[in-house]
Amino acid sequence: MTLLAIDWSSVGIKVVQFIFSFGILVILHELGHFLTARWFKCRVEKFYLFFNPWFSLFKKKIGETEYGIGWVPFGGYVKISGMIDESMDKEQMAQPAQPWEFRSKPAWQRLIIIFAGYTIASYGLVLLLGYDVPFKRWIDPTDAWQWPADIPKIPATQVWP
Repeated sequence: MTLLAIDWSSVGIKVVQFIFSFGILVILHELGHFLTARWFKCRVEKFYLFFNPWFSLFKKKIGETEYGIGWVPFGGYVKISGMIDESMDKEQMAQPAQPWEFRSKPAWQRLIIIFAGYTIASYGLVLLLGYDVPFKRWIDPTDAWQWPADIPKIPATQVWP
């Protein structure tokens, strides 16, 4: 069924594909924070795919960390002990920093933990796209890109003086 120039029969599968792809990207991003925090011996309290404002679709506590899947597919989060918004938790800031807390780590370790999410997600995206493109060519090698017939080919010497 086509309504408003939209093929509504394929919208559902595209939404599922988007949520699945976004979920992979979120997991890679949060895994970067999680792995580096654990590497620097920070306590990780929660690792969630998607947000869970009132309830979770799934959660399980293994060791000190609660793993879960929320129901709002807009991101995810890793809750690291000692990573405090100073304006929100004045009582925690008044206490001395514990060795397993984020705030007790040197600045270079905190920086690595913060940037690891972006770095791992970026490398993961490059690996996924790098794998996907040759795989599609392997499936259908005749599907090569062709210059459109209605666009004239202009030599570079005419474009650049």
